[in-house]
Amino acid sequence: MALYPQITIIGLGLIGSSLARAIQQHELTDCLVASDNVPETLTTVQDLKLADRTESDLADAVKDADLVILATPVGTYADLAKAMVPHLKDGATVSDVGSVKTSVLKAFTKNLPDHVHAIPGHPVAGTEQSGPEAGFTSLFQDRWCILTPPKNADQEAINSLTKLWEAVGSNVEIMDAEHHDRVLAITSHLPHLIAYNIVGTAHDLEEVTKSEVIKFSAGGFRDFTRIAASNPTMWRDVFLHNKEAVLEMLGRFAEDLSALQRAIRWEEGDKLYETFDKTRRIRTQIIEAKQDDAAPDFGRVHDDPEED
Repeated sequence: MALYPQITIIGLGLIGSSLARAIQQHELTDCLVASDNVPETLTTVQDLKLADRTESDLADAVKDADLVILATPVGTYADLAKAMVPHLKDGATVSDVGSVKTSVLKAFTKNLPDHVHAIPGHPVAGTEQSGPEAGFTSLFQDRWCILTPPKNADQEAINSLTKLWEAVGSNVEIMDAEHHDRVLAITSHLPHLIAYNIVGTAHDLEEVTKSEVIKFSAGGFRDFTRIAASNPTMWRDVFLHNKEAVLEMLGRFAEDLSALQRAIRWEEGDKLYETFDKTRRIRTQIIEAKQDDAAPDFGRVHDDPEED
């Protein structure tokens, strides 16, 4: 059943293209419009039939839209909001998929008119891949989508957006924007920063050749490289727009890392064991919450040995 007569998605990368696929599969709109400022991306969208219509012009894309979803880097939101204002119809909802919410809420509140419902959102899902070819319909299945509406937001608009995310498979949580940014700083942003740093350190080590880093990469390092392969523009904007929360969590991490360093230096095995046992239990809880797969080797596929 169509929840919105027209939905416009701006930015057809991994998240935007996955959402377009899911909206089409579940028939959640009568007209799905895709807009992107990269001509090659729109050509791919047309080839893959990801939308009913494609528009390179922002004004044409948002005209008559009942729901506009920004799926571009968060650093673009303020300018996009300003540019959309003259073309948004009364009662339209504007949302997004960015992983920072306080700055997005400020950008929406400052630039969007009162006759538009501004409801920031964040589907906590993704891969290291990018582009419209990388999207897939089930990306949001059994994942969380966090909505951070302003205090005066229209409840009916919130309910409609909630139904859309639930229809594509997500569990929806309503949360304060600042609290969202603190939670995601430790669960997403800091891990990405650590991954970028570890891979960069390995790349720069003078006593270890690049070929050895690649050849002898253990599972843990390979997982760091997967995270560090994420879209650099998107993550640059995430860190710049959530710097206070990230710096706070980075300080806490540095303190805990110093404690581990001391335990290793002084051979305090009990402290190391206690820390490792506690973190192991957290992994079990994540699996029990169905936020990851319990398959061995983090779900990597291995060929069975040939039978004689």
